[in-house]
Amino acid sequence: MKISIVAVGKLKEKYLKQGIQEYVKRLTPYANVEMVEVPDEKAPEHFSEAEMEEVKQKEGERILAKLSPDTYVITLEIEGKSISSEQLANKLDELSTYGRSKIAFIIGGSLGLSKAVTQRSDFSLSFSKMTFPHQLMRLILLEQVYRAMKINRGEPYHK
Repeated sequence: MKISIVAVGKLKEKYLKQGIQEYVKRLTPYANVEMVEVPDEKAPEHFSEAEMEEVKQKEGERILAKLSPDTYVITLEIEGKSISSEQLANKLDELSTYGRSKIAFIIGGSLGLSKAVTQRSDFSLSFSKMTFPHQLMRLILLEQVYRAMKINRGEPYHK
């Protein structure tokens, strides 16, 4: 299984980089994990709705350019479906069972995702109704993917 985490913006915080590296290393026996960063679009401090849509559209184009047609796309969205760790494990297991071995999780920038990206999505996932920093979300997502792999293998980790 090949898992890509496509995220808007550059990760700067050392502690997050270390945590992400740890989970990527832990995932090595289960999947080939690739972290893909696309540049965020510079935007003024205060901007109109049209300017906001333009920023999301430009970031969306960069995200879509990283996806191949055969990739199963899971977008992280506040309004997505909220599922348990076990349900995520089942979803990943089903995808690999039915030949969907290329999966991309998409984490948008501070303004969210463009309509083009949400339309390309095969599954919209919500971790919470709360808003998390998109840099921190990378670490949370990787931990949950690792947990899902351990659940699917029946290995201790998830309690």
